[in-house]
Amino acid sequence: MGKVIAIANQKGGVGKTTTAINLSASLAAKGKKVLVIDTDPQGNTTSGFGVDKNEVENTIYELILNECSIKDAIIKDVIPGVSIIPSNVNLAAAEIELIGVEKKEFILKNEVDWVRADYDFIIVDCPPSLSMLTINGMTTADSVLVPVQCEYYALEGLSQLIHTINLVKERLSPDLTLEGLVFTMYDSRTNLSEQVVENVKANVTHKVFNTVIPRNIRLAEAPSFGQPISIYDPKSAGCEAYMNLAAEIIG
Repeated sequence: MGKVIAIANQKGGVGKTTTAINLSASLAAKGKKVLVIDTDPQGNTTSGFGVDKNEVENTIYELILNECSIKDAIIKDVIPGVSIIPSNVNLAAAEIELIGVEKKEFILKNEVDWVRADYDFIIVDCPPSLSMLTINGMTTADSVLVPVQCEYYALEGLSQLIHTINLVKERLSPDLTLEGLVFTMYDSRTNLSEQVVENVKANVTHKVFNTVIPRNIRLAEAPSFGQPISIYDPKSAGCEAYMNLAAEIIG
């Protein structure tokens, strides 16, 4: 059975999508079979793998509304070892269309159960909000990976997110765990990054990954070429960091 990891943080711009794309590609580079599920209406993970999000016929939106099967929604081998369920702006309407639907918190989980055995890892990129889509991601997942940006307000949203994870665990998904926190956009030239890391470590009891993702220009460029960093620049510091994170997660 594949392990399902939701990548979540209700704050935008913390490196969720960058982590979803590059962790998936790094896991695949280590010989794992990976499915990525883009549950963000912005569809940045989809385009980050070179898929034209406006041209795809079946997306997570059609899947959630039961207009296609999960096998119809999967685009196979966008890079070697990685398949994706794409997303686009249509998904923004899903919240409204799901009003009154029974057990709407488990729609994605019920679909993913059909293909879970086909993959080693399933990575769910959640939108930057604590919405029904994020809750679907969490009920589908075995664990939640939280990217934490090395900036002054890092701790502020973290307690709210951990509270939400605990609520989902308590009421909907008793086996859900926190995979851990991973620091992103670390700038070794500033004291602030170091202080944020120390501050978060001092204030949380949860696992913090040893790997720290640096602020890296090549990482920032890669999505505009529709490639993960492992293909765009395999010798970059960003690629090395995500390979190390993948190794930690496998281990």
